[in-house]
Amino acid sequence: MAGLSLLQLKVSVDESWVDYLIIGIYFAFVLGIGALLRGRMQTSEDYFLSGRSLPSWVTGLAFLGANLGALEILGMGAGAAQYGLMQAHFYWIGAIPAMVFVALFMIPFYYGSRVHSVPGYLKLRYNEATRGFNAVLFAVFMILLSGINMYAMAIVFKLLLGWSLTASILLSAAITMAYILLGGLSSSIYNEVLQFFLITLGLVPLVVFALIDVGGWAGLQEAVDREDYFHLWAHTGTTDNPMAVRWFGIVLGLGFVLSFGYWCTDFLVVQRALAAEDTAAAQRTPLIAAFPKLLYGILAIFPGLVALTIVPNLGQGGGGLANSYNMAIPYAMAHYFPSGMLGLGLTALLAAFMSGMAGNVTAFNTVWTYDIYRSYINRDAPDRHYLNMGRIATVAGVILSVGTAYIVLGFASIMDYVQLLHGLFLAPLFGTFLLGMFWKRTTPRGGFAGLVSGTAAGLVLYGLELLGAIRYGAPMAGNFWRAWWAWVVCFVVTVAVSLVTKPKEERELRGLVYGLTEKKEGVERAFYKKPGVLAAAVLLVTLALNVVFF
Repeated sequence: MAGLSLLQLKVSVDESWVDYLIIGIYFAFVLGIGALLRGRMQTSEDYFLSGRSLPSWVTGLAFLGANLGALEILGMGAGAAQYGLMQAHFYWIGAIPAMVFVALFMIPFYYGSRVHSVPGYLKLRYNEATRGFNAVLFAVFMILLSGINMYAMAIVFKLLLGWSLTASILLSAAITMAYILLGGLSSSIYNEVLQFFLITLGLVPLVVFALIDVGGWAGLQEAVDREDYFHLWAHTGTTDNPMAVRWFGIVLGLGFVLSFGYWCTDFLVVQRALAAEDTAAAQRTPLIAAFPKLLYGILAIFPGLVALTIVPNLGQGGGGLANSYNMAIPYAMAHYFPSGMLGLGLTALLAAFMSGMAGNVTAFNTVWTYDIYRSYINRDAPDRHYLNMGRIATVAGVILSVGTAYIVLGFASIMDYVQLLHGLFLAPLFGTFLLGMFWKRTTPRGGFAGLVSGTAAGLVLYGLELLGAIRYGAPMAGNFWRAWWAWVVCFVVTVAVSLVTKPKEERELRGLVYGLTEKKEGVERAFYKKPGVLAAAVLLVTLALNVVFF
């Protein structure tokens, strides 16, 4: 299969009408969910926050489902083919600790204040300038991420239908826009729950079939024949490893800045917890999501390693899209799945991309409507007007995403691009949040100056890399260190400016700063549902996985 091409992939899909039928049923189902929920979208809060009425098992799976876009499936598989098992760091140090922190510390603040968005918190804690700057950055960030998911989804359509990349992008945009317009956030959330199960059902047999075929874990190591591709930490004492980064670069850049920056401040995932029925359910949401997240450290990574046994030179040299790291998962599915099952696997991929894109667009329309349009353009319109504006923003967001989808073509893998964006947009924001929530002396001017400076620092560092003035051994190493230094600049500037400017009075900070706020954690009687118990359990499993795959 070393010479496997997109043409051969398409031929394998064309062998059975069952594959098309499965995908068609899926599209009909997701659009049907949106149509059924349309009648319940009577207010802007119904549309943007699902009326804060959903049980924690729904919001928990949706919390993870919103994250299971191109980043998790195509991106993680590509990253595994490019960097080996070290890509699992994005799960076992780059996700779980931060998800626990979100549940125990961040959710009580978000849910108790009933803010609609992350920029909403920035306005209360800092000032309108900080909120406005972040709202604009976040809107751009969501559109760029939506474009990534659209690009990944278009690859599957191109594979399935043999269409051009442009036609595939337009089709993926039309389908996703339809069900968001119909049902708002509720439509996205319920579809994300469905998509979580579809993605899991598509990846579990792929991993099982592949490992059986190559002779298990030992057989996979022998087939790939790269010892450094099968360890998390063993080769990180130096930069002589696939990611070309030392262990402290992973801990600081990914484990701290990128991880906490994403899970604590990305409203795409926070929005799912805010839709929960009460504070206790909101706190459980990230913890419920954390357990299947552990499993995806295997489900999303192993197929990328297996792809190297099918196409040994994947990602090396020319070949265009057909030889891209991004094709690792499609190649593995085409190789191992029989007719009918391949349709299920492709449906799982489409579900992942629709989940990610829909999540990005719903986050974009919320921030645009509440934090930009209502704040700066039309302050006193009736609620129905904002509901309609949200739908208009949805259409605009999808159209803009079509344009940004083509940016992905300039990167070796989706993961390199995604982490570049996270470092530029979320790393400085995390510094602003950390100081704002845990240091009452942080001032409005300090927060604004730090956020702007950190963002500018990230852009300057990336510009120097493009010019060749700064070089790293691998793109991901650059992402880790760029994120770290953007955070450091934000942190230092915020502290420096805050020490010479006037802070807000304590009465203005109650409910916004940890030390001045009565904790509003949910009351949960069942022992096994308590956040502390769930957090301890998931952290112990995470530690064990890091030891096993050291």
